[in-house]
Amino acid sequence: MAVDRSPSIADALLARLAGTPDAYPQKIDLVGRTVLLVEFDAGQYRAASFLDDRVLKPETRGAWLPVGPIIEASRRVTGARPLHFIFHTGHVGSTLLSRLLDETGAVLSLREPLPLRTLAEAFDALGRPDSLLSDQEFEEALAMFVRLWRRGYDGTHSVVVKATSSAGRLAAPILAASDASRAVYLNLAAEPYLATLLAGQNSPIDLRGHGAERFRRLQARFAATLAPLHGLSIGELAAMSWLAESLTQRSAIREFAGRVIPLDFDAFLADVAGGMRRVVAHFGLPANERFLSDVGRNPALALYSKAPEFTYTPAVRAEVLADSRRNNREEIRKGLQWLERQARLDETVAEVVNGADG
Repeated sequence: MAVDRSPSIADALLARLAGTPDAYPQKIDLVGRTVLLVEFDAGQYRAASFLDDRVLKPETRGAWLPVGPIIEASRRVTGARPLHFIFHTGHVGSTLLSRLLDETGAVLSLREPLPLRTLAEAFDALGRPDSLLSDQEFEEALAMFVRLWRRGYDGTHSVVVKATSSAGRLAAPILAASDASRAVYLNLAAEPYLATLLAGQNSPIDLRGHGAERFRRLQARFAATLAPLHGLSIGELAAMSWLAESLTQRSAIREFAGRVIPLDFDAFLADVAGGMRRVVAHFGLPANERFLSDVGRNPALALYSKAPEFTYTPAVRAEVLADSRRNNREEIRKGLQWLERQARLDETVAEVVNGADG
């Protein structure tokens, strides 16, 4: 993209920030204490699978501004909409759910805003001497984005932010900061999760990339020391990831009872209409009976949600999982055995592993 360093675009974006989503806070730099504002529109939001740097094109116009004026502008937001969230454990249909919510005509979907990742990393460091932010500065930054995410267009009833999987650890501070917000938390049982993760060509990179943070989160709740991360096989690493995210999900559901509901992706695919009816009601969206009756045949169900130019039906997904179960049988076995060992040592883990936790 071309960052315009002249005052004109910066001033124009800042002037529009309180009133329209067309001025989008795409990134925050905690070192420079600046925010990147870019020009965006409703069509671009709808098309974007990820609101990270992939939305920045050579023709994108934007400007970096100090965080102070952005905070002040966020306090002047007008026409704020209800704000809700999709949290998930990764590769469990969150983008599909977000795109189906687009089809209601009542939702502005924000899929994986990049600042969520930055804030999650900052959250991990809070209270440490090396933290770039004080607790108050973190709360101010989070509150700023919460206010800006509430902006909508004329037809927007609610805004629904689909977080990255690793940002699930922000569920508690987000819901505490936005006490009217509700959330859906998507997950899978352990075995289909492992089969899904191990089917992906880039899964080892993804699992290792998130592994250290998830391992620290998991180790923090265990009295005993876990076996070293570097010694885990890829199947055990996938199991560790599932457990870390599932325990985070469990905590959010228990802390915000009634405001956060779990949603199993396999169960959702088995009854899309019932699942969407439940989500629509939970988010307080207008009940479009025609949409809810037809949603099981929605074209979005036949596309790969993160790249809609590709076909990916539930039947294709079932074939991929069957292939993974054949090709990765040994690693899936190792992962499930790793979970069984942890379950024998911890009652809460046993509840999650055995599906008794809801």
